[in-house]
Formats: sequence, structure tokens, C-alpha cells
Amino acid sequence: MPPRPTSEPEILRPRFGGGGDFFSDRNLDVLSHLLDDYLRIPGTQIRFGLDGIIGLIPGIGDVLGAMASWIIILAAWLRGVPRVTLARMFANVAIETIVGTVPILGDAFDIAWKANRKNFMLLERSVGTIPVYKDGAPSIPVRGATPQQRRRHQLSDWLFLGALFMGMMLLLAIPIVLLAYIAGRFFAMGAHH
Repeated sequence: MPPRPTSEPEILRPRFGGGGDFFSDRNLDVLSHLLDDYLRIPGTQIRFGLDGIIGLIPGIGDVLGAMASWIIILAAWLRGVPRVTLARMFANVAIETIVGTVPILGDAFDIAWKANRKNFMLLERSVGTIPVYKDGAPSIPVRGATPQQRRRHQLSDWLFLGALFMGMMLLLAIPIVLLAYIAGRFFAMGAHH
């Protein structure tokens, strides 16, 4: 009887072999930790990183933080992460950068959003690493996500991007509807005179 074929795990091929240790899981984890939750406000559970501090610099702070965030996205692209996941990573950084430009409120959002930690977790799950949580704290990731798990993650990425798109359309529609209402009232007043 011939041997039965065994099922081999799907392996994502990197786009390039470069990067060496610079783009290693360990270095990217340290980078995301340093940028988003390295420091803690004493007596609280509020954590923040260099991204939150740099964001306080008016004008260029959020741009510098976004540039640092691109390192994780570049590493994901080099590793062959699916385009939909790259788009979600880009959206995370874009949201943090755009909202971060609002004085004070944007800095608080930047500290809470933690785009770099989100993007590192997206990278890990896309290349076959599943983060395991114990009591809400991340533990060492476990290798070996199945193709079904990766498809489910891609579906959640599409749903996130779809919700983001719908939210953007709603935000764009609000001023248009308001303008149409004001124009209608203006023309209605003109018709009565």
C-alpha cells in the first residue's frame, strides 16, 4: 500500500530575503513595545511609548511617529503578508496619524490606539504565529496557524476595512447632507419673500 500524502502547512514566501536580524520577530516586537507601551503612568494601568511622547511635538511629531510605524509595515511587506492585511496595517497608522494631529485629544487617542502593537500582532498572525493571551497579557506567540485560521484573519481584515470605508463614507456624507439641508432652507426662505 503506497504511503498516504501528508498535509504540509502553508508557508508564506518572503518577497525578499533581505532585512536580516533587523526585521526579526524579536526586534519588531521590541520596536512596537518601545513605540506604544514601554512606559507606564505610575499608579495606573495606562501605558504609552515614544510614539505618544514624539506626538506631543507640534507639526512634526505625528509624522515622525508614522515614519517609525512604517518599519513594521515594511517588514510585513517583505515577509509576503497578504495585501488586505497590509491595507489594514496602513489604516491603523493612518487613523493614528490623522487623529493624532488634533491637539491633546489626538495625543490621548494615540496612546490608546497603539497602532504599532496592533500591526505587530497582524504581522505575527499573518505569517503563521498565533498570539496566546493569559489574563489579558500577551504571552509568547505560538507558531503554526492553519490555513483556515489565516483565511479567517483575512476575512476579519476585510470586515475591518469595510467598516472603516463605511465610516469614512458616513463622515463624508454628514457635511453634504447638512449643506443640502441649509441650502434647502435658504431656498425655501427665498421662495416665501
